Amino acid sequence: MKAINRQFTELINGSKQFVIPVFQRDYSWTTEECEQMWNDIVRASNDTGDAGHFMGSIVYVGAGAGAAFSTWLVIDGQQRLTTLILLLTALRDHIKGVNGEGNSTVGKIDDYLKNRHEVGEKNYKLALRRADNATLQGLIDGTELDEQNGSTLILQAYDWFRTQIKTHDPEAVYLGIAQLTIVDVTLDRNIDNPQLVFESLNSTGVDLSQSDLIRNYLLMGLTESEQTHLYDAYWERIETLFRRTNRRLDLFLRDYIALATQSTIQIREAKIYDAFKTFKSTAPSSLEELLQEMARFAGYYMRVAIAADRDSQLLSEAMRNVRSLTTTHAVLGMKLYDCYKRDKPSLSESQFIQALRLIESFIVRRGVLGWQSRDYWSIFASIARDIDLDDPLESLKVALARQRYHFPTDEQFLRGLQDINLYWYRDLCWHILTRLENDEQKEPSPVGQYSIEHIMPQTIADVSEWQRMLGENWEDTHTTWIHRLGNLTLTAYNGPMSNRPFAEKKAIKGGFNQSAARLNQYVREQQEWTAKQIEQRGIDLAKRALEIWQHHGANEELLRKADIAALREKAAQRNADSLRITTRARDLLNIALEEIREFGDVIEVIERGSVCCYGPNFFVEILPMSSYIRFILPLDFDETDAPESLWVYDTTTWSFVPNRAHTECNILIEAFDDESITAAIPIVRKAFGLEDE
Repeated sequence: MKAINRQFTELINGSKQFVIPVFQRDYSWTTEECEQMWNDIVRASNDTGDAGHFMGSIVYVGAGAGAAFSTWLVIDGQQRLTTLILLLTALRDHIKGVNGEGNSTVGKIDDYLKNRHEVGEKNYKLALRRADNATLQGLIDGTELDEQNGSTLILQAYDWFRTQIKTHDPEAVYLGIAQLTIVDVTLDRNIDNPQLVFESLNSTGVDLSQSDLIRNYLLMGLTESEQTHLYDAYWERIETLFRRTNRRLDLFLRDYIALATQSTIQIREAKIYDAFKTFKSTAPSSLEELLQEMARFAGYYMRVAIAADRDSQLLSEAMRNVRSLTTTHAVLGMKLYDCYKRDKPSLSESQFIQALRLIESFIVRRGVLGWQSRDYWSIFASIARDIDLDDPLESLKVALARQRYHFPTDEQFLRGLQDINLYWYRDLCWHILTRLENDEQKEPSPVGQYSIEHIMPQTIADVSEWQRMLGENWEDTHTTWIHRLGNLTLTAYNGPMSNRPFAEKKAIKGGFNQSAARLNQYVREQQEWTAKQIEQRGIDLAKRALEIWQHHGANEELLRKADIAALREKAAQRNADSLRITTRARDLLNIALEEIREFGDVIEVIERGSVCCYGPNFFVEILPMSSYIRFILPLDFDETDAPESLWVYDTTTWSFVPNRAHTECNILIEAFDDESITAAIPIVRKAFGLEDE
């Protein structure tokens, strides 16, 4: 690395070209940054000293050098370099417009903008990326610009400088630019690692997004032709998908890394780049294969988490329904989309739609019951990891059924829908009402024009008609039923309805009698609106909801196999020998386990400090104490039929049992010697499902 302090004009003087590599981002400075540079230049123009004004560093590495012409790839400083070139262009054009072509300063500036003896692309001192480059060259050449497809920020910066120069002495501005000094840093490819230098210069991460850093990391070390090929073929496709927001691209990369590594730990946004480097270091595929896969999954992410407009109407609608609730499912959505789109699909369109509806049902059912949703990203990442590529739909059902975040039963969902004050959960309430209105309808209602309406108004203290209709205890009735599902509907006439009496809400223009909303059919058939009608409508809508948001319906045999596989995986991680217990307790434990292993295929899992035995259902926990062991069993006391010499306890009367793993068990047996173990084994056999002969 060679670093020299020099004037900016000295840097760009001579026959050379600075190239912004394809992996660098586009020009991004706004008026705010341009104004800061302009103020520095104005100050420099008023300074008659020789010290110069420092403008930061410009770091570059050789891309091709000859006796008469050299090409340099800019590693850092492209925004400053581009902005100064734009300022010089604006200054040249101003002087030319005032004093004509023959002005000597115009010729000097042209020598900073162009290589006089070169043609084609080499004619320009600075080569930018794509639209930026076309716009810059048009400004330098003074040709007509394609403003629709050009670079807006390049044009804005140029126009802003033109405006500022009008109120300043152009020669003074030129002098100010000549006063600027930079640290000219030249890298040697054979010695310096450009990526490490780049990272150290951008360690604060203020200017560059995580996706910017990843793009540079992937492409920086390649030749210019390799960079161009991989960028044009893959990375530009990815950037185009996320052109409106870099943050969405960062989140895609986070979710892609999790999917590729089967991780269930969400990477912090500031650490996505670091995680990607770790992932890339162990990825078995070539760089081109990796980028090809990333581009494919970026398309999946876009459809799942942002906008699905290239799929069938039914599939797009199913994805939109989930997306309206959350985007934490994107990891799982990409996995399912890959099963649907791979060369030999293992998921049909109808199965994919069913899978999405199950994800939606999982979220809606839990939301109705008010169950925790904070860790949904990890839950969906875990499910994605468990998807069987050969049978994705059935494995999804099993994974949903086995989650620590339980999938509510039909009974729980129905009761919750009827009892919850649904209006308090506004987004969920809107989702449920609009889906009830339009599910599987070929002529859907324009719900975008609707709002949520309380049939019995939120305020009736001044409406005597409502009070008489509800009866003597109208205040309690109002409080109980006001926000329930049965009292909520959709209308485009929320304002006119207000808190009018029920008869008026039906009869006014646009009221329930004229409403085209399907949700209002039952309402217009009623002559009064009391707790009875609200409750009945709530029951009817809840039953319809059960048809829309169905239970997972996982196959019991597949669930059993998954449970056994998970138990065997846990059993393989640690065995009884790892327990730190006394010699006496270990001897008794070994005697008990030898007897239990005779029952059949027993799976021994260490949970907390106990050996918990499954066959495949849990049937006994053996908890070692200092000089004895405890059998903890899922039986009732009257099922034990234990001899009087055996120490058997009914723990339903105990406040707690110290250190046990299975708190749902009611029987505890204490065994102090071989004889008590022998006496306890028949009871353990019964818990296993065997009866003594």
